[in-house]
Amino acid sequence: RPAAHGGAVARGTGRATGRVRGRAVGGGGEYERATQMTWHPDIPEAYRNQIVTGDARALAAQIPDESIDLIFTDPVYERIEDYAWLAETAARVLKPNSACLAFCSIAQLPETLAAMSQSLSYRWQFIEYRTNEVKHRHAPGGKCVYAPLLWFDKGKRRPSFVLDVRAVAVHTSKSNHLWSKPPITIMYYLTAFSQTEAVVYDPFVGGGTTAVIAKTSGRNFIASEIDPTRAAAARTRLENTQAMHPLFVTDQAELDLSAA
Repeated sequence: RPAAHGGAVARGTGRATGRVRGRAVGGGGEYERATQMTWHPDIPEAYRNQIVTGDARALAAQIPDESIDLIFTDPVYERIEDYAWLAETAARVLKPNSACLAFCSIAQLPETLAAMSQSLSYRWQFIEYRTNEVKHRHAPGGKCVYAPLLWFDKGKRRPSFVLDVRAVAVHTSKSNHLWSKPPITIMYYLTAFSQTEAVVYDPFVGGGTTAVIAKTSGRNFIASEIDPTRAAAARTRLENTQAMHPLFVTDQAELDLSAA
């Protein structure tokens, strides 16, 4: 893997909903609070903290330049053109020194990196080794136990202390979406790369997990899903999710990750 960025690299242990082990990369403390967390006045009201039905390409045209604090998404892995579009859009809508995080396939990793690197700067790959999940797809001669999470930057984003390799035992419900990621995974990285009241954008929200985690952790969000049935189910899930209480601590720099 490419060499580490400017932050310190250390070994650490902790627990989320299972045992977590790995190397830690990053800032070791507070976020670099480069921008004020607030809605851009030109973001449509219909987008604010909503899951919108429609094609992400058309909907993103209404998002103003430099109005998003973090992009966190999980595109269809085989559609490399979606990753190229994602990076191009991120370069426009992200605020300076903000990150774009995207899950991808191991099989398409070289093509995905090349597509996104046309518009953004590659920083790192995060690996979550799922100790209780083994997939035989896309693993010639071996077993697939993780999906890469790629970190690209517009400028240079420094998150809070975050593990780049984690071993986690999770049971992921597929009731919301076939390819849904564990909520604890989304929570871990979303809170590492954003602060409360930040605006998080997920153009391929699927079952709505990013929106749900943003709501429960005190972030604002914009989300879209092209499939009407899936979008409606995600909105119902979101409506049944309680927003964060203002007294709760939700920045990862202050979370106790050693708790069971």
